[in-house]
Amino acid sequence: MMKRPTIRDVAERAGVSVATTNRVLSGSDSVSPKTREKVRQAAEAIAFYGLGAIAARNNAARQRYRFGVILLQPHRPFYQLVARALSKAAEEHESYDVELRIEHLEDLSPQNTAERALALAEECDAICVTAAVHPVVTKAIEEIQTRGIPVFALISQLAATGQIHYVGLDHWKVGRTAAWAFHNICKSPGKIALLVGNPRFRNQEMNETGFRSYFREHAGEFILLEPLSTFESSAVAEEMTERLLAEHPDLAGLYVAGGGISGVLAALRTTGRAGSLVVVGYELMDNVRSALLDGTLTLSISHPLAELANEAISGMINAVASKETNASYTKIVAFDLYTRENV
Repeated sequence: MMKRPTIRDVAERAGVSVATTNRVLSGSDSVSPKTREKVRQAAEAIAFYGLGAIAARNNAARQRYRFGVILLQPHRPFYQLVARALSKAAEEHESYDVELRIEHLEDLSPQNTAERALALAEECDAICVTAAVHPVVTKAIEEIQTRGIPVFALISQLAATGQIHYVGLDHWKVGRTAAWAFHNICKSPGKIALLVGNPRFRNQEMNETGFRSYFREHAGEFILLEPLSTFESSAVAEEMTERLLAEHPDLAGLYVAGGGISGVLAALRTTGRAGSLVVVGYELMDNVRSALLDGTLTLSISHPLAELANEAISGMINAVASKETNASYTKIVAFDLYTRENV
Protein backbone atom coordinates (compact mmCIF):
# COMPACT_ATOMS: atom_id res chain seq x y z
CA MET A 1 0.00 0.00 0.00
CA MET A 2 1.13 3.55 -0.72
CA LYS A 3 2.09 5.55 2.34
CA ARG A 4 -0.44 8.26 3.14
CA PRO A 5 1.09 11.76 2.69
CA THR A 6 2.02 13.48 5.94
CA ILE A 7 2.33 17.09 7.03
CA ARG A 8 6.08 16.77 6.55
CA ASP A 9 5.50 15.71 2.92
CA VAL A 10 3.33 18.77 2.36
CA ALA A 11 5.98 21.03 3.91
CA GLU A 12 8.74 19.58 1.75
CA ARG A 13 6.64 19.90 -1.40
CA ALA A 14 5.76 23.53 -0.57
CA GLY A 15 9.33 24.42 0.40
CA VAL A 16 8.32 25.62 3.88
CA SER A 17 8.83 24.36 7.41
CA VAL A 18 6.60 21.85 9.18
CA ALA A 19 5.77 24.56 11.71
CA THR A 20 4.54 26.86 8.94
CA THR A 21 2.43 24.06 7.49
CA ASN A 22 0.91 23.44 10.91
CA ARG A 23 0.09 27.14 11.24
CA VAL A 24 -1.70 27.01 7.88
CA LEU A 25 -3.68 23.97 9.07
CA SER A 26 -4.62 25.72 12.30
CA GLY A 27 -5.74 28.88 10.52
CA SER A 28 -3.13 31.12 12.13
CA ASP A 29 -3.12 34.68 10.76
CA SER A 30 0.68 34.86 10.98
CA VAL A 31 1.17 33.24 7.54
CA SER A 32 1.18 35.31 4.35
CA PRO A 33 -1.47 34.64 1.68
CA LYS A 34 1.26 33.64 -0.77
CA THR A 35 2.62 30.98 1.60
CA ARG A 36 -0.87 29.73 2.39
CA GLU A 37 -1.50 29.21 -1.29
CA LYS A 38 1.84 27.38 -1.76
CA VAL A 39 0.89 24.97 1.02
CA ARG A 40 -2.58 24.43 -0.46
CA GLN A 41 -1.11 23.69 -3.89
CA ALA A 42 1.39 21.27 -2.37
CA ALA A 43 -1.37 19.46 -0.48
CA GLU A 44 -3.41 19.18 -3.64
CA ALA A 45 -0.45 17.88 -5.65
CA ILE A 46 0.23 14.98 -3.26
CA ALA A 47 -3.43 14.28 -2.38
CA PHE A 48 -2.96 15.18 1.27
CA TYR A 49 -5.92 14.09 3.41
CA GLY A 50 -6.17 17.52 5.06
CA LEU A 51 -6.55 19.45 1.77
CA GLY A 52 -10.15 20.39 2.57
CA ALA A 53 -9.15 21.80 5.95
CA ILE A 54 -6.30 23.80 4.43
CA ALA A 55 -8.57 25.25 1.75
CA ALA A 56 -11.19 26.17 4.35
CA ARG A 57 -8.63 27.79 6.67
CA ASN A 58 -7.10 29.72 3.75
CA ASN A 59 -10.48 30.97 2.66
CA ALA A 60 -11.39 32.07 6.18
CA ALA A 61 -8.05 33.84 6.62
CA ARG A 62 -8.13 35.73 3.31
CA GLN A 63 -7.97 39.48 3.64
CA ARG A 64 -11.23 41.06 2.51
CA TYR A 65 -11.40 44.24 0.44
CA ARG A 66 -14.24 46.24 -1.04
CA PHE A 67 -13.45 48.23 -4.17
CA GLY A 68 -15.63 50.74 -5.99
CA VAL A 69 -15.63 51.13 -9.77
CA ILE A 70 -17.16 53.94 -11.81
CA LEU A 71 -17.67 53.27 -15.53
CA LEU A 72 -19.48 55.09 -18.31
CA GLN A 73 -23.05 54.48 -19.52
CA PRO A 74 -24.63 51.06 -18.88
CA HIS A 75 -25.95 50.72 -22.45
CA ARG A 76 -22.47 50.81 -24.00
CA PRO A 77 -21.25 47.26 -24.80
CA PHE A 78 -17.59 48.12 -24.19
CA TYR A 79 -18.21 49.14 -20.58
CA GLN A 80 -20.36 46.07 -20.05
CA LEU A 81 -17.35 44.00 -21.15
CA VAL A 82 -15.04 45.97 -18.84
CA ALA A 83 -17.39 45.36 -15.89
CA ARG A 84 -17.53 41.65 -16.69
CA ALA A 85 -13.74 41.40 -16.88
CA LEU A 86 -13.29 43.24 -13.57
CA SER A 87 -15.83 41.00 -11.83
CA LYS A 88 -14.09 37.89 -13.15
CA ALA A 89 -10.66 39.14 -12.05
CA ALA A 90 -11.99 39.85 -8.56
CA GLU A 91 -13.67 36.44 -8.27
CA GLU A 92 -10.60 34.55 -9.44
CA HIS A 93 -8.11 36.28 -7.13
CA GLU A 94 -6.70 33.48 -4.99
CA SER A 95 -5.11 35.37 -2.12
CA TYR A 96 -7.78 37.95 -1.26
CA ASP A 97 -11.55 38.14 -1.00
CA VAL A 98 -12.50 41.09 -3.23
CA GLU A 99 -15.99 42.58 -3.34
CA LEU A 100 -16.69 45.00 -6.21
CA ARG A 101 -19.23 47.81 -6.27
CA ILE A 102 -19.55 48.69 -9.97
CA GLU A 103 -21.58 51.71 -11.04
CA HIS A 104 -22.32 52.72 -14.64
CA LEU A 105 -23.05 56.43 -14.84
CA GLU A 106 -25.85 57.47 -17.18
CA ASP A 107 -25.29 61.09 -16.20
CA LEU A 108 -21.68 61.90 -17.14
CA SER A 109 -21.71 65.44 -15.76
CA PRO A 110 -18.68 66.34 -13.60
CA GLN A 111 -20.95 67.02 -10.64
CA ASN A 112 -22.56 63.58 -10.77
CA THR A 113 -19.22 61.84 -11.31
CA ALA A 114 -17.74 63.65 -8.30
CA GLU A 115 -20.74 62.86 -6.09
CA ARG A 116 -20.70 59.15 -6.98
CA ALA A 117 -16.94 58.91 -6.42
CA LEU A 118 -17.25 60.54 -2.98
CA ALA A 119 -20.16 58.24 -2.07
CA LEU A 120 -18.27 55.09 -3.12
CA ALA A 121 -15.21 56.20 -1.19
CA GLU A 122 -17.32 56.26 1.99
CA GLU A 123 -17.77 52.49 1.83
CA CYS A 124 -14.77 51.19 -0.18
CA ASP A 125 -11.08 50.57 0.49
CA ALA A 126 -10.09 51.93 -2.96
CA ILE A 127 -11.90 53.21 -6.02
CA CYS A 128 -11.31 52.99 -9.75
CA VAL A 129 -12.76 55.66 -12.05
CA THR A 130 -13.29 56.19 -15.77
CA ALA A 131 -14.08 59.87 -16.19
CA ALA A 132 -13.35 63.07 -18.06
CA VAL A 133 -10.90 65.53 -16.52
CA HIS A 134 -12.71 68.44 -14.87
CA PRO A 135 -11.90 70.64 -11.84
CA VAL A 136 -14.98 69.36 -9.98
CA VAL A 137 -13.87 65.73 -10.46
CA THR A 138 -10.25 66.57 -9.60
CA LYS A 139 -11.34 68.26 -6.35
CA ALA A 140 -13.40 65.23 -5.32
CA ILE A 141 -10.52 62.84 -6.04
CA GLU A 142 -8.11 64.99 -4.04
CA GLU A 143 -10.54 64.89 -1.12
CA ILE A 144 -10.77 61.09 -1.36
CA GLN A 145 -7.00 60.74 -1.47
CA THR A 146 -6.56 62.90 1.64
CA ARG A 147 -8.63 60.29 3.49
CA GLY A 148 -5.99 57.70 2.57
CA ILE A 149 -8.21 55.94 0.03
CA PRO A 150 -6.30 55.06 -3.18
CA VAL A 151 -7.84 56.27 -6.44
CA PHE A 152 -7.12 54.62 -9.80
CA ALA A 153 -7.90 56.05 -13.22
CA LEU A 154 -9.01 53.28 -15.57
CA ILE A 155 -8.74 53.56 -19.38
CA SER A 156 -8.37 57.35 -19.32
CA GLN A 157 -5.77 59.11 -17.16
CA LEU A 158 -6.96 61.73 -14.70
CA ALA A 159 -3.59 63.39 -14.16
CA ALA A 160 -0.64 63.87 -16.47
CA THR A 161 1.98 63.93 -13.72
CA GLY A 162 1.24 60.66 -11.95
CA GLN A 163 -0.54 61.81 -8.77
CA ILE A 164 -3.36 59.40 -9.59
CA HIS A 165 -2.63 55.73 -10.30
CA TYR A 166 -3.52 54.67 -13.84
CA VAL A 167 -4.23 51.36 -15.57
CA GLY A 168 -4.66 51.53 -19.32
CA LEU A 169 -3.01 52.04 -22.69
CA ASP A 170 -0.26 54.41 -23.82
CA HIS A 171 -2.58 56.58 -25.87
CA TRP A 172 0.24 58.51 -27.52
CA LYS A 173 1.27 55.21 -29.10
CA VAL A 174 -2.36 54.38 -29.90
CA GLY A 175 -2.74 57.62 -31.87
CA ARG A 176 0.53 57.14 -33.73
CA THR A 177 -0.39 53.53 -34.56
CA ALA A 178 -3.72 54.68 -36.01
CA ALA A 179 -1.89 57.28 -38.10
CA TRP A 180 0.59 54.65 -39.31
CA ALA A 181 -2.36 52.54 -40.47
CA PHE A 182 -3.78 55.36 -42.61
CA HIS A 183 -0.35 56.21 -44.00
CA ASN A 184 0.27 52.63 -45.07
CA ILE A 185 -3.23 51.44 -46.05
CA CYS A 186 -4.66 54.44 -47.93
CA LYS A 187 -4.04 53.98 -51.64
CA SER A 188 -3.03 57.64 -51.96
CA PRO A 189 -2.77 60.66 -49.65
CA GLY A 190 -6.04 62.43 -48.95
CA LYS A 191 -8.30 63.86 -46.29
CA ILE A 192 -8.52 62.15 -42.91
CA ALA A 193 -11.41 62.96 -40.57
CA LEU A 194 -11.23 62.55 -36.80
CA LEU A 195 -14.13 61.91 -34.43
CA VAL A 196 -13.53 62.32 -30.69
CA GLY A 197 -16.00 61.68 -27.90
CA ASN A 198 -15.17 64.39 -25.40
CA PRO A 199 -11.90 66.36 -25.44
CA ARG A 200 -11.86 66.30 -21.63
CA PHE A 201 -11.08 62.58 -21.70
CA ARG A 202 -7.30 62.59 -21.47
CA ASN A 203 -6.95 59.35 -23.44
CA GLN A 204 -8.70 60.92 -26.43
CA GLU A 205 -6.61 64.07 -26.14
CA MET A 206 -3.44 61.97 -26.21
CA ASN A 207 -4.80 59.90 -29.11
CA GLU A 208 -5.21 63.05 -31.18
CA THR A 209 -1.81 64.41 -30.15
CA GLY A 210 -0.01 61.21 -31.15
CA PHE A 211 -2.08 60.95 -34.32
CA ARG A 212 -1.13 64.44 -35.50
CA SER A 213 2.51 64.07 -34.47
CA TYR A 214 2.90 61.02 -36.73
CA PHE A 215 1.51 62.86 -39.76
CA ARG A 216 3.72 65.89 -39.10
CA GLU A 217 6.75 63.62 -38.91
CA HIS A 218 6.08 61.08 -41.67
CA ALA A 219 3.09 61.94 -43.86
CA GLY A 220 2.68 65.67 -44.36
CA GLU A 221 0.96 65.12 -47.71
CA PHE A 222 -2.25 64.01 -45.92
CA ILE A 223 -4.87 66.62 -44.97
CA LEU A 224 -6.17 66.28 -41.39
CA LEU A 225 -9.61 67.78 -40.87
CA GLU A 226 -10.51 69.46 -37.59
CA PRO A 227 -11.83 66.93 -35.04
CA LEU A 228 -15.55 66.68 -34.40
CA SER A 229 -16.97 65.71 -31.00
CA THR A 230 -19.59 62.96 -30.72
CA PHE A 231 -20.15 63.58 -26.99
CA GLU A 232 -19.91 59.80 -26.55
CA SER A 233 -23.26 59.45 -28.38
CA SER A 234 -23.92 57.00 -31.23
CA ALA A 235 -26.71 59.20 -32.59
CA VAL A 236 -24.42 62.23 -32.73
CA ALA A 237 -21.62 60.11 -34.24
CA GLU A 238 -23.98 58.92 -36.98
CA GLU A 239 -25.01 62.50 -37.78
CA MET A 240 -21.40 63.72 -37.79
CA THR A 241 -20.31 60.89 -40.09
CA GLU A 242 -23.13 61.56 -42.55
CA ARG A 243 -22.15 65.24 -42.61
CA LEU A 244 -18.48 64.43 -43.19
CA LEU A 245 -19.29 62.09 -46.06
CA ALA A 246 -21.58 64.66 -47.67
CA GLU A 247 -19.17 67.59 -47.29
CA HIS A 248 -16.06 65.60 -48.25
CA PRO A 249 -16.92 63.04 -50.95
CA ASP A 250 -13.19 62.57 -51.50
CA LEU A 251 -12.58 61.54 -47.86
CA ALA A 252 -9.81 58.95 -47.70
CA GLY A 253 -10.05 57.91 -44.06
CA LEU A 254 -11.97 58.24 -40.81
CA TYR A 255 -10.48 57.81 -37.34
CA VAL A 256 -13.03 57.12 -34.59
CA ALA A 257 -11.04 58.08 -31.48
CA GLY A 258 -13.97 58.18 -29.04
CA GLY A 259 -17.42 56.83 -28.30
CA GLY A 260 -20.11 56.34 -30.93
CA ILE A 261 -18.67 53.63 -33.15
CA SER A 262 -22.08 52.01 -33.77
CA GLY A 263 -23.39 55.30 -35.18
CA VAL A 264 -20.36 55.63 -37.44
CA LEU A 265 -20.84 52.11 -38.80
CA ALA A 266 -24.54 52.76 -39.42
CA ALA A 267 -23.79 55.96 -41.37
CA LEU A 268 -21.15 54.26 -43.51
CA ARG A 269 -23.59 51.52 -44.45
CA THR A 270 -26.68 53.64 -45.10
CA THR A 271 -24.70 56.06 -47.31
CA GLY A 272 -23.18 53.22 -49.30
CA ARG A 273 -19.66 54.27 -48.30
CA ALA A 274 -18.81 51.12 -46.32
CA GLY A 275 -15.54 49.71 -47.61
CA SER A 276 -14.74 52.75 -49.74
CA LEU A 277 -12.46 54.44 -47.21
CA VAL A 278 -10.05 53.39 -44.49
CA VAL A 279 -11.73 53.43 -41.06
CA VAL A 280 -9.93 52.87 -37.76
CA GLY A 281 -11.90 52.35 -34.55
CA TYR A 282 -11.72 50.79 -31.11
CA GLU A 283 -12.35 47.61 -29.15
CA LEU A 284 -13.86 44.29 -30.26
CA MET A 285 -17.56 44.31 -29.45
CA ASP A 286 -19.87 42.21 -31.61
CA ASN A 287 -20.71 45.12 -33.94
CA VAL A 288 -17.02 45.92 -34.40
CA ARG A 289 -16.22 42.29 -35.19
CA SER A 290 -18.99 42.24 -37.83
CA ALA A 291 -17.75 45.52 -39.31
CA LEU A 292 -14.22 44.16 -39.60
CA LEU A 293 -15.48 41.04 -41.33
CA ASP A 294 -17.61 42.89 -43.89
CA GLY A 295 -14.98 45.57 -44.58
CA THR A 296 -16.82 48.55 -43.06
CA LEU A 297 -14.02 48.85 -40.50
CA THR A 298 -10.38 48.43 -41.50
CA LEU A 299 -8.60 48.21 -38.14
CA SER A 300 -9.62 48.13 -34.49
CA ILE A 301 -7.30 49.04 -31.62
CA SER A 302 -8.42 47.18 -28.52
CA HIS A 303 -7.82 46.96 -24.77
CA PRO A 304 -6.76 43.47 -23.61
CA LEU A 305 -9.63 43.34 -21.12
CA ALA A 306 -8.52 40.37 -19.00
CA GLU A 307 -5.07 41.88 -18.47
CA LEU A 308 -6.53 45.35 -17.86
CA ALA A 309 -8.89 43.98 -15.21
CA ASN A 310 -6.24 41.87 -13.49
CA GLU A 311 -3.87 44.82 -13.30
CA ALA A 312 -6.60 47.08 -11.90
CA ILE A 313 -7.61 44.61 -9.17
CA SER A 314 -3.99 43.79 -8.28
CA GLY A 315 -3.06 47.46 -8.26
CA MET A 316 -5.86 48.35 -5.84
CA ILE A 317 -4.93 45.44 -3.56
CA ASN A 318 -1.28 46.49 -3.52
CA ALA A 319 -2.13 50.14 -2.94
CA VAL A 320 -4.37 49.31 0.03
CA ALA A 321 -1.98 46.74 1.52
CA SER A 322 1.17 48.81 1.05
CA LYS A 323 2.44 51.23 3.66
CA GLU A 324 4.25 53.28 0.99
CA THR A 325 2.15 56.42 0.72
CA ASN A 326 4.02 57.75 -2.35
CA ALA A 327 4.22 54.47 -4.27
CA SER A 328 2.94 54.51 -7.87
CA TYR A 329 0.80 51.67 -9.17
CA THR A 330 0.45 52.95 -12.71
CA LYS A 331 0.45 50.11 -15.24
CA ILE A 332 0.55 50.50 -19.02
CA VAL A 333 -0.84 47.48 -20.86
CA ALA A 334 -0.11 46.69 -24.50
CA PHE A 335 -3.00 47.13 -26.93
CA ASP A 336 -4.28 44.54 -29.42
CA LEU A 337 -4.76 45.15 -33.16
CA TYR A 338 -7.56 43.48 -35.08
CA THR A 339 -8.31 43.28 -38.81
CA ARG A 340 -10.69 41.02 -40.74
CA GLU A 341 -7.87 38.48 -40.98
CA ASN A 342 -7.43 37.82 -37.26
CA VAL A 343 -10.85 38.24 -35.62
